[in-house]
Amino acid sequence: MPTSVDDTASLLQAGSYVADRSLATALYLSLKLGRPLFLEGEAGVGKTEIAKVLSETLGRDLIRLQCYEGLDVASAVYEWNYARQMLEIRMAEASGETDRRSLESQLFSEHFLIKRPILRALEDHAGGAPVLLIDELDRTDEPFEAFLLEVLADHQVTVPELGTIRAPTPPLTIITSNRTREIHDAIKRRCFYYWVDYPDAEREFEILKVKAPTASEDLSKQIVAFVQKIRSLDLFKLPGVAETIDWAHALTQLDRLTLDPDTINDTLGTLLKYQDDIAKIKGSEAARILDEVNSELGGQAVA
Repeated sequence: MPTSVDDTASLLQAGSYVADRSLATALYLSLKLGRPLFLEGEAGVGKTEIAKVLSETLGRDLIRLQCYEGLDVASAVYEWNYARQMLEIRMAEASGETDRRSLESQLFSEHFLIKRPILRALEDHAGGAPVLLIDELDRTDEPFEAFLLEVLADHQVTVPELGTIRAPTPPLTIITSNRTREIHDAIKRRCFYYWVDYPDAEREFEILKVKAPTASEDLSKQIVAFVQKIRSLDLFKLPGVAETIDWAHALTQLDRLTLDPDTINDTLGTLLKYQDDIAKIKGSEAARILDEVNSELGGQAVA
C-alpha cells in the first residue's frame, strides 16, 4: 500500500495512468483511511480505469459490480440457489427424512448461497482486501443506494437466514458516476469525493504518449489540439480521453503521420458517437478547426 501521495502517484504511473496530484491525494487518503472513493465525471475520462490500475499495481482481486436500472440485491449481493434447494428437498423426501428444522438449516447455509459481487468483496482474500468497483452508480434506482449505506459505512451485509456478514478487512472501494442523475448525499458523506475532469492539453498529450506510443509526435499534438477545440463546442456528447486514445490508434492503423481534412471526415465516428455531432463537425467545420490547430502549433505539422 502507498505510504504517501507521491507513492500513490508513482503507483498510478506504474499502471500507465497519468494523473494529477489532486487525484493522487484523494486516492491516497481513501486508501489510508479506509474510506470509499467516489469518482464523478463525464463518461470516458478514466474513472473506471483507476480501479483497474489499483487492482493491477497492488496485486489485488478486482470485483466489479456493473450497475444498471433495476439492479437489486439478488444481482448485486446474494441469492439462494433455489434449484439446488428443491433438489435437496426431493432427495430428503425420497430418503424419508422428516426433521424439518435440520433440513431448513441445511437449505439456508452457505452451501446453497450464490455470492454476488458485493458479498464476494466482503470475503477474506488471500492477496489482501480486493478492489470493489461499483461502476456507474447513477444508472441504478434510488432504493439500491439506500441498501449500499450499510456496505459503505460498516463493510457488512445482513442475510436474514444467516445473520450479519462483516468483512475481515474492508475492500478498497471505488464508486463511479457519470452524473446522469444526482447521487444521494448519504452516499457521498460516506466517501471521499473527486470530480474527474477532462484533462488539459499537456496532460492529454502525456496520456497519448503512454497509451498510443506508436503515434507520431506531430500527430499526437494535432489530435490533442483538435479534441480540445471540439470540447469547447456545443455537442450532445463531448469526446472523452478514451475516444482520444481510440482515435490515435485508428489514425496509426491508417498510417497517418498528420491530420488532414479527408482523414478527419472519414474517422470522426471514432471520436464522436452521435450522428448529429458528426454532421455538425464534418466538412467545412472540421477543416476550419484543423486550420486553427495547425496555426496554433506554429506550422509544426502541415495538413
